[in-house]
Amino acid sequence: MSILVTGAAGFIGCNCVLHLNREGINDVIAVDNLTKAQKFQNLAKCRISDYFDKNDFIARVRNGSAPIPEALIHMGACSDTMETDGRYIMENNYRYTLDLFAWAQKQRIPFVYASSAATYGASTVFVEDVNNEGPLNCYGYSKYLFDQVLRSRMATLSAPAAGMRFFNVYGPHEQHKGRMASVAFHQYFQFKKEGKVKLFEGCLGYGNGCQMRDFVYVEDVVNCIMHFVKSGVSGIYNCGTGRAQPFNDIALTVVNTLTGQDLTLAAAVEKGLIEYIPFPEALVGKYQAYTQADLTQLRNAGCDVPFRTVQQGTADYMRYLMGAYPDGVLA
Repeated sequence: MSILVTGAAGFIGCNCVLHLNREGINDVIAVDNLTKAQKFQNLAKCRISDYFDKNDFIARVRNGSAPIPEALIHMGACSDTMETDGRYIMENNYRYTLDLFAWAQKQRIPFVYASSAATYGASTVFVEDVNNEGPLNCYGYSKYLFDQVLRSRMATLSAPAAGMRFFNVYGPHEQHKGRMASVAFHQYFQFKKEGKVKLFEGCLGYGNGCQMRDFVYVEDVVNCIMHFVKSGVSGIYNCGTGRAQPFNDIALTVVNTLTGQDLTLAAAVEKGLIEYIPFPEALVGKYQAYTQADLTQLRNAGCDVPFRTVQQGTADYMRYLMGAYPDGVLA
């Protein structure tokens, strides 16, 4: 079986390729942009049959010379929610996706792509409906706009197409993401360097570290993606745990896993192991203080993937990072 994965050197894309390899599928066509060459480290862990630069590949799609896979997993995108170059975001996230989708429909290739919970913006209702959506940044808008395209084409699809609305994904192989890497990732290296972890002070009516997100472990996300690759079900689906948990839960699990203790939050703060820092001005008006995926439509689509809690996933991730970066230094 031949699978094409865009963003294959990236965070979720790399985990998709590794999952396929574990299932015995090595005929994987990888597409990415290695301008940031360190991302090759993710690809080096994978078994692939070919590699294309993203610009070369989309040119081949447009001129009819691209290889035809049996399924397309489109994870490639600019995922920086603070990126200010709107033209770049729209070309990279919207136009590229639109062209891949049109090609997949023409060639009758099942298409699973990365949407985002950023489409919901400041909403407190996280159900896949346009009335609940209103992105707060250009990244969210780029995802929102393509979702509207899929919705408008649902009645006339010639091949399955599914959008996965990722909530706060964390886990292995995100080391290249810089400031967009997960809180758990940054806190591991903070603790190794400083002996403590940092969280934002309270905002929007939430106490220190009490802002709540739906944090979802990357392996669970990949299991959801593979369900839609195999099932042939179309639509837009939330991909989160269905549980909002505070950032404090991550910080405390990081501290307890790395120290081998079982401290309470109050004790960890009192000991100086968790520190609260001022909320950054750059995020004012652009920050989701609460997200929680409604999983009704995901479950109705037959996806019964179990999801780790923050405590389970963060502990798993800390053990991975301790093995990969025991000295707390990125190579």
